[in-house]
Amino acid sequence: MKVRLIYLFAATCLLSGVLICISEGMRTENEGNEECREADSGAECNSDMKILSSGEKMPIIGLGTWKGKPGMVEKAVLEALKAGYRHIDCAAVYGNEKEVGAALKIAFDSGIVTREEVFITGKLWNTFHKPQHVKDALAASLRDLRLDYLDLYLIHWPIAFEFSGDELFPKDKDGNLKYSEDSYLKTWKAMEECVDEGLVKSIGLSNFNSVQIKQILSASRYLPAVLQVESHPYLTQEKLIEFCNEQNIAVTAYSPLGSPDRPWAKKSDPSLLADPRIVEIAQKYGKSPAQVLIRFQTQRGVIVIPKSVTPSRIKENFETTDFRLSEEEMRFLESFDRNWRACVPAIEVNGKSVPRDASHPYFPFHEEF
Repeated sequence: MKVRLIYLFAATCLLSGVLICISEGMRTENEGNEECREADSGAECNSDMKILSSGEKMPIIGLGTWKGKPGMVEKAVLEALKAGYRHIDCAAVYGNEKEVGAALKIAFDSGIVTREEVFITGKLWNTFHKPQHVKDALAASLRDLRLDYLDLYLIHWPIAFEFSGDELFPKDKDGNLKYSEDSYLKTWKAMEECVDEGLVKSIGLSNFNSVQIKQILSASRYLPAVLQVESHPYLTQEKLIEFCNEQNIAVTAYSPLGSPDRPWAKKSDPSLLADPRIVEIAQKYGKSPAQVLIRFQTQRGVIVIPKSVTPSRIKENFETTDFRLSEEEMRFLESFDRNWRACVPAIEVNGKSVPRDASHPYFPFHEEF
């Protein structure tokens, strides 16, 4: 019989002066999303931390670093840490981990924060899914980030590419991506070994669907602590979030503003930040549309990682705890769902844009959730 070893979790934790016992699971420090939803208007709802199934505390708002331009990411991370952020989301494929590492060193050396005060997420790229490559990929990220360990390490996608050394998007002579069918179950085993060796504190998944998560759960020694997926009012992910809550998996929303600066954006694409319904809610509270979109996630217990390199916006994105959306406004925003994804890698075939990886057996978006 297979025995799943659950992350060691503190037997007790002190919450609002009451000693409560928790043997396993994930909760917010203010008793979770259900209490938020039932709270009277005017009550502070979102905790600033999530307690993961690993027992680690993860700040509910972090700085995203995807698309951060060279020469700007270092300054953005420093600005974020000065503004109060204690969660930085990184990935090897973003190509800017060295800049993030430089910022972290400055922050640690100057006393802005200590290493223990900052939650750092990294991600395993698609070319490193073979078990023998996982630890080397992690070591490269740690070296670039100038860290001894990561707080969270995610499998970036369930889809694997052929290993080609430092080439992150290997292609054949015709310019087509070279895929691999490496089992993410075997990749997960190698991720678990990284926990055993103290290189990461928690491990998780990104862009996996519920079927794939169930497969990981059935073969895991360590539970996935976090699932990171795209989410915003046009892609609410309610069923997937409900599934993760049932499995004690915290959810992080990337591209919570709809990723308006994505390179492949089209003029015909919907714009969350310009949606008049969201603008109207923002005006009611004297906030920006971005702040409403961030509050939408945190108020339903979802971790959120908005990206910006502009100091004023970095600060603004963090200032979302001084207002609370009504229950009616939350339901209204959820009603915008149209299953629209801003961040699906695409290619052009016969003049039409189609998902680049749709033919791969592990493409995650064929399932309902």
